Amino acid sequence: MDILWLLVPLSVLIALGIGAIFVWSARSGQFDDLEGPAHRMLMDDDRSQQIGADQPERRRS
Repeated sequence: MDILWLLVPLSVLIALGIGAIFVWSARSGQFDDLEGPAHRMLMDDDRSQQIGADQPERRRS
């Protein structure tokens, strides 16, 4: 029963630490855009390069 005097304050300190880390990460923008990088990875950039390669270059005179 004496171990509870150690475990209860320790668990409260750990919970406060986790809460502080979560608040810090939310304020610093870690959770702003979760799906954007995943969608950018799947986008096909070869198509835009092929469209530009088909058009002849125009020279300015």
